[in-house]
Amino acid sequence: MPLSEHEQRVLEQMEHAMEAEDPKFATAMRGRTPKARQRRRIMLGSIGVVIGLVLVVLGVAQGVVALAVAGFVLMLGAGGLALTPPRRQSAKGVAVKGNGPIGAVGADGLTKPRRAKASKKAAKSGTFMQRLEQRWDHRKDQGQGW
Repeated sequence: MPLSEHEQRVLEQMEHAMEAEDPKFATAMRGRTPKARQRRRIMLGSIGVVIGLVLVVLGVAQGVVALAVAGFVLMLGAGGLALTPPRRQSAKGVAVKGNGPIGAVGADGLTKPRRAKASKKAAKSGTFMQRLEQRWDHRKDQGQGW
């Protein structure tokens, strides 16, 4: 349920008062910015890749295959950590995949799914599989099939 304009103003006033009263607490409650989180992921991933590379080289040099494999797996995991974007969090703290639901937002704040628009041509010719079957039958009738 979205907040009214008055509620938003009151909330902003409360936030400003909290920041003025105790800036350290306000900073701690605000949390890290997305850029800082992404920077941290990249740094941890880079360090993991370097450590994994060292383990691979040591494993190959010492003839310990398990150490080399563990280093390679560490490199893959750390590279994935550094290169993948973090998951977004919803208001309830649940990870959100993608950009959320698509559709119109109603007065109650909930999204209503968008209706799929079917073209007149697609409606007349049927589904994808039906069109493929029609093409196959047409080719078979004309002797162009297998």
